[in-house]
Amino acid sequence: MSYADVNGLSMYYREHGDAPVTEDNPALVLLHGGLSGSDDFAALVPELSAHRRVITADLQGHSHTADVDRPIRVETIGDDVAALIKHLELGKADVMGYSFGGGAALRCAIQHPDAVRKLIVVSFPFRQDGFFEDVRAQQRQMSPESAAFMKQTPAWELYERTAPRPEDFPQLVGKMGEWLQQPFDYSEEIRGLQVPTQLIFADADMYSMQHICDFWALLGGGQRDAGWDGAARPGAHQLAVLPDTTHYAISSSPALAGTAERFLR
Repeated sequence: MSYADVNGLSMYYREHGDAPVTEDNPALVLLHGGLSGSDDFAALVPELSAHRRVITADLQGHSHTADVDRPIRVETIGDDVAALIKHLELGKADVMGYSFGGGAALRCAIQHPDAVRKLIVVSFPFRQDGFFEDVRAQQRQMSPESAAFMKQTPAWELYERTAPRPEDFPQLVGKMGEWLQQPFDYSEEIRGLQVPTQLIFADADMYSMQHICDFWALLGGGQRDAGWDGAARPGAHQLAVLPDTTHYAISSSPALAGTAERFLR
């Protein structure tokens, strides 16, 4: 368990596995969801770290990483992740993020393609209106005041147990709520993405199947028959929809590790 000073942030991270980091077997950096922490991937780390080094990191204001005086944005956190990769001298790493962490992973690959070998985005939209409307209505209710109503949730239990300043929880909820109200559309940048990318969604996710298909289309998927030999596939990109799961359960789904592992190999 260590901390790295990156971009004015003291970022908590842990290293798992003892495999040497090489160009052919790079490290895998895992990024958790919003209002959570590295525990998101606790069930998957043993399998993912069996043959490679795995780095789990707590993002700005989450779990062991204290907040700093700046808004929470996936763009700035993407910079933080690239700085952590450089700090640890990992060369090009594979980066996998879930939900909010998926947005940070995506922005890291867009903004720092020299730091990312392969990208896995788990359950994150490319555009703000990808969320179902009832989900967006819930997001609009997130504020420092609403933190009091979350004291019976796993998010608060983790934060109270791990955060250096548990009294900052209302600040985190408020900042996340404010981020969720910011319009975003990464379509054009995704079209130009050169990093091999795997998209993974739940079959009962918080985004419509149309939005998932539109995301896949931005990477060139779903446009034509790949042919008997697969020659017309959309480059090195992949799409996976995991059966019998939801946005909230996908990060611990037994199918997630195997799906990611096949892509990384």
